[in-house]
Amino acid sequence: MIARAVGFLFSLTVAGLAAFVSSEASKLYTREFKDWPPIPNFEQTYAYVFAAFGLLVGFTVSSLIYRQALGLFEDILSDLRRIPGRDKAAVILGVFIGLGMTTLVGLLVIRIPRFGPHLVVLLGMVCVYIGVAITLSMKEELYFFFPGLASRGSSAEGEASGRPPAQPKLLDTNVIIDGRIADIARAGFIEGPILVPAFVLDELHLIADSSDTLKRNRGRRGLDILNQMQQAEGLEVRVLDHYARPAGDARGAAPLGPAGERGMDSQAREGGGAYGAGPVDAKLVQLAKELGGAIITNDFNLNKVAQLQGIRVLNVNELANAVKPVVLPGEDLSVTIVREGKEPDQGVAYLDDGTMVVVEHGKDRIGQTLRIVVTSVLQTVAGKMIFGNPEAGAEHSRAASAASEQARARPAPGSSPPNAGSRATSPGGGKRGQSPRLS
Repeated sequence: MIARAVGFLFSLTVAGLAAFVSSEASKLYTREFKDWPPIPNFEQTYAYVFAAFGLLVGFTVSSLIYRQALGLFEDILSDLRRIPGRDKAAVILGVFIGLGMTTLVGLLVIRIPRFGPHLVVLLGMVCVYIGVAITLSMKEELYFFFPGLASRGSSAEGEASGRPPAQPKLLDTNVIIDGRIADIARAGFIEGPILVPAFVLDELHLIADSSDTLKRNRGRRGLDILNQMQQAEGLEVRVLDHYARPAGDARGAAPLGPAGERGMDSQAREGGGAYGAGPVDAKLVQLAKELGGAIITNDFNLNKVAQLQGIRVLNVNELANAVKPVVLPGEDLSVTIVREGKEPDQGVAYLDDGTMVVVEHGKDRIGQTLRIVVTSVLQTVAGKMIFGNPEAGAEHSRAASAASEQARARPAPGSSPPNAGSRATSPGGGKRGQSPRLS
């Protein structure tokens, strides 16, 4: 409503100005006919006609110009709303830095004869451009000088885009070496920027340079996974290389060495792929607190510690268990026996998601693919275990079980009905069905 009122007033103003100019222009036109007027009072009549024509043209043209200008202005505002708040702050800071540089250097440049003022203008444009480029390139690092901007900036971005703000995700060493995080991120299940702290990257480098072959291969695998994620389209993966502040000193933690280093002997985690639950994990928790981010890990201890400190944790193992297909007793599965089981005559197979399947009577069928009938499902801390029998074995087992139940329910030939022998006795004092005792 306000925009329409402003547009109408603007069009009227321009139309009035156009009418006045047209009225003045009519005097130049009627001056040529001053000696032989075509009609009485033709000067006044032509002034009115020109004024009306100018009013009409001015109102029409000004309305078109106002609409185009209003649409362009709305597009500019829409683009500005979509620009993240951190980018706006970085640009403003860069402009001030550029102007400061221009002021310092311009005092010397302006003294150059003839070209001094022109060079100051050119120098100001270059300095502002350099200042904006520098601040835009280090906008993430600015949050560590102003930690409060992290949460407010992400909230402003969410409000501007009309969606909830995306929480930054911090990767642990374990989850990088595990490798499943790359497929999860490419599938679109992770929103927001994915951040890799420098101390985590240093730990991966330390593991990749280990003399132990297994550790070295795991470290190199982790570095390859990070490289793949950075090159993947649609993923925002950044390395934070500025955080080296010790965390947990108040609790008596050991002093930190270079960023990311921690002992590889006394702090080794069994089967985790990363080493230690000390300084690196403590710094990761502290960094997540400062950024207001979440930690992605598959380490049980780090998961519990972070949750106790109120930090959101995304556990890859929990996600894997959640997306496993539900198997109920009585369903059929097609599996391939790969090895012997712990119990006699058992074989072990695995589903595509890694779930272990224990097959009765499967020891002699290693390497064969067969269909089984699920008999029970056991949920353990390590995951889910499925027990089953081959289809033929399952039918034979069910038939044998039914026959056994029938045999137990039917009395043997020549025997008395249940509870009858306890009441009846033979003449010789013995129970019915027994020979009398001879004297």
